[in-house]
Amino acid sequence: MSYLDKILEGVEVEWKTLGDYTNYEQPTKYRVKSKFYNDEYETPVLTAGKTFLLGYTDETNGIYKASENPVIIFDDFTTANKWVDFDFKVKSSAMKMITSKDESKALLKYIYYWLNTLRSGLVDGDHKRQWISNYANKQIPIPCPNNPEKSLEIQQKIVDILDTFTELTAELTAELTAELTARKNQFEYYREELLSFDKEEVKHLPMGDANVGEFIRGKRFVKTDILEEGVPTVHYGEMYTHYGTWADQTKSFVSRELVDRKKLRRAEKGDVIIVAAGETIEDIGQGTAWLGDEGVVIHDACFYYKSDLNPKYVAYFTRTRQFHDQIKPHIRTGKISAINSKGLGKAIIPVPSPKEQERIVSILDKFDVLTTSISEGLPTEIELRQKQYEYYRAVLLDFPKENVV
Repeated sequence: MSYLDKILEGVEVEWKTLGDYTNYEQPTKYRVKSKFYNDEYETPVLTAGKTFLLGYTDETNGIYKASENPVIIFDDFTTANKWVDFDFKVKSSAMKMITSKDESKALLKYIYYWLNTLRSGLVDGDHKRQWISNYANKQIPIPCPNNPEKSLEIQQKIVDILDTFTELTAELTAELTAELTARKNQFEYYREELLSFDKEEVKHLPMGDANVGEFIRGKRFVKTDILEEGVPTVHYGEMYTHYGTWADQTKSFVSRELVDRKKLRRAEKGDVIIVAAGETIEDIGQGTAWLGDEGVVIHDACFYYKSDLNPKYVAYFTRTRQFHDQIKPHIRTGKISAINSKGLGKAIIPVPSPKEQERIVSILDKFDVLTTSISEGLPTEIELRQKQYEYYRAVLLDFPKENVV
């Protein structure tokens, strides 16, 4: 006997449409008039989509009292989205609301959990737009125990269990996320400290100084040139999403024919690849030490830096606040921001002895491994806990469907 069968205790289940149990509303009368929001105000402004909480308003008229009558919030693109039990105003009519029609027949929180088990098969065609706007015309069956004396009790029991799972999952996710943030902050702190030196004790030289290093720009190729095998290649966009402090293998490749025909430039082992263009100013200048035995083709939105300095030492330095504060005035801003070799070359880098560079790299490598393992492990753990929650939710709401049309 399943856990659900035990909860039902022989009570039969009836299936009715969503409109039998709930009311639908497009909450235009609760719309906020002002476009100015301030965190010091009291009333949350809700919007459709992932943002959800847009800000806070000081408007006092037309507030929906969800603290008295909770609602299920939808947008034009998804199925069940948010449970809201706090007072609010809304930004636009793109947001939809479902409220309870009769709590003596079905608990709205119970319906909320049920709706979250549904998939996009509810939607006509391949699009998810506005399915909830027409929900009254759709035969979306909702299961409810068909026993006046036990129906609400059974629903409440299921809601209580899922509330507990929801709370535990949220707590664990918050704890794991906080742990990841703390480790990253710790790593960044020690990186800044280890790469800061007294100017009287350690030489500080411009990175573009002929005695220190040289920046060489890559040559242009496009995404359609990228292959699954061939000559190892780094596209500038991958610098933001794929590469860390060092690499010895690439995600992408180009053909040997393209390299020869366009005379594409390649970084060699020990060079540092530095991204020089992007939408986010903070990421420009980020470096990756290339440690692969084979040369790697570099995109023209990147430079490779040739130097006798320890390549990992340089790569770690390009990820410090002191480096970015120096190059920021030289970044040209626009839709795509960029920096040239002259701007990068003005950054002053501390040049300790090779032995000290190696010592610093050794320490930061250990922090990097720890932070990376946590960065990879914690999201996986969070995902597993979410899947566990969804599994038990499905088990609790897996009602027999013999009578469903």
